[in-house]
Amino acid sequence: MNSSKTATLFAMAILAASASAQTTAPTDPQIAAIVVTANQVDIDAGKLAQGKAASKGVKDFAKLMITDHTAVNKSATELVHKLKVTPEDNPTSQSLKHGGDENIANLKKLKGSAFDRAYVDHEVAYHQAVLDALDKTLIPNAKNEELKALMVKVRPAFVAHLEHAKSMQASMGK
Repeated sequence: MNSSKTATLFAMAILAASASAQTTAPTDPQIAAIVVTANQVDIDAGKLAQGKAASKGVKDFAKLMITDHTAVNKSATELVHKLKVTPEDNPTSQSLKHGGDENIANLKKLKGSAFDRAYVDHEVAYHQAVLDALDKTLIPNAKNEELKALMVKVRPAFVAHLEHAKSMQASMGK
């Protein structure tokens, strides 16, 4: 399966999980689990890319993903501790974790420019899907104002990551 198709399927899985969560209105503990899982998935992919990417630009982007998403997870973890909320595993967080594991498995099979392209394709699809989930499900359904404010605060970083990934994708001839 080519990298673009894999990234598209992964994005569709996130959106399907998000749509499912939309109909059942995720609770704040479920939203907290989704936020932490979404960030961890990108941290894990970034760590792999830092070691395997051929291009310095892709390695630099991967380092940025690790740094930024680790910071968001730190803020989210501090907030859930402060609020005494235990993140609750749910179909969306499980789907994100499963998709992230599949992405890592697929990326591990690739080398050089094929790895770079697959990683960047995935980052474009992933950030778009996460933004859609934030806008359509997570932010609108968050009941706790601090949790909602955290997601609103970090949303521009996801937009910047998406634009950065799209720019890299375009420079690769996509």
